[in-house]
Amino acid sequence: MVIISKYFFYRNYVGLSLWPFIILKNPELSQDRVLINHERIHLRQQEELFILPFYFWYLLEWSLKTCWYLNSYKAYRNLSFEREAYSHESDPTYLDRRKRFAFTRYLWRK
Repeated sequence: MVIISKYFFYRNYVGLSLWPFIILKNPELSQDRVLINHERIHLRQQEELFILPFYFWYLLEWSLKTCWYLNSYKAYRNLSFEREAYSHESDPTYLDRRKRFAFTRYLWRK
């Protein structure tokens, strides 16, 4: 289910997945198939980690990588969850063939 709310977003961010919702900054974004697919990949990640562990892992990985890179945006872009989603956001069939825990392939690889 897609929810529109401009209050969830910081700076240039326009989409967010909070299982089972995709929250978008404005209604026009609901037509952006790449963005929606990116967020659907996050929903699958959240589902397979039973939701709360996903958020814990996401924050822990972001915190560690922020310390490593000394840059919160660079840390965000290098999270395993984000790397998987950005790598496959343009492929509308990705979720049909995605293996469980596929994000783990992006933990250490560049």
